Formats: sequence, structure tokens, C-alpha cells
Amino acid sequence: MAEHPTVRNCVLPADLYYVPEDHIWARTNADGTVTIGMTDVAQSLAGAIIHAHLKKVGTKRERAKPVATVESGKWVGPVKTPVAGEIVEINPRLETEASLLNKSPYKDGWIARLKPVSLEADLALMLKGEAALEAYKKLMDEKKLNDCIHCEGYEA
Repeated sequence: MAEHPTVRNCVLPADLYYVPEDHIWARTNADGTVTIGMTDVAQSLAGAIIHAHLKKVGTKRERAKPVATVESGKWVGPVKTPVAGEIVEINPRLETEASLLNKSPYKDGWIARLKPVSLEADLALMLKGEAALEAYKKLMDEKKLNDCIHCEGYEA
């Protein structure tokens, strides 16, 4: 499998865990934390993101509860965490550069890092690799979602 496989021009890195219906990803880190963010599909659906409001460090969140709210010209909505835990770091750049969510959804546009409380159980509820790609293909077909559109300066 390619390092950065795509589904309908949407980049879905092979090393991440996904919750396709919420358009979020998770990356496990060597220190036991989990980094989370919005997928390429999410940024494409939202359009140009103009604001990101993140929960504070120290906030405890249950799985599927919001860790941020993002706003674009056509959408305002929550970014849900795929893991339960405590927010130990937020991406401070998003406060002034919300467009990073469009330009770099998997690198500079990460949203938060959490110290998980039930990582194995939460990871078991997510998809990775070929299973994630197949789920996205099905979801995009069922919901009749357009192919992803990338802004100038986009990086996978």
C-alpha cells in the first residue's frame, strides 16, 4: 500500500487510524499520547476554514465529544475526538492560521494531543489501512460526496 493512498483525490495516509463518519484521524505517538485532526475529506467538505476554536489543555473528553469547533464560509461544526482522554497539547497555530486545516490536515494542521484513558478499546473502534480506504469509498459513494479539492500550498 502506498504511503499516501487516495480515494477520489482524497489523501488518507496509511499510518493513521480513522473514523470515516466523523472525518477524523488519530496517530499514536511514542510517548503514549495520541494526535488527532481532520481528514482531507473533512477539509474539502468544509471549504476554506476561517476559524478554529480549540478546547483548553487539561480538558477531559469522552470519545466522540468535541475537542474543537471549526468554521468555514459554509459550515460550522465540531471536531470530535476518536479517543477518550485529557487534552495535553493543542495546536496554537490554528488560533491565527485556521487555514492550516485546509493546507496541511495531517502535518501542520493537527488539532490536539490527548493522553488516552482507554487507547486499545478506542483504536479497536477505528479503521486503518485498506479497511479505512474501503470505508471511505463506500461513504463517499453513499453520501454522493465530491472528490477532494486541494487549496494552493496543500501538503499531504
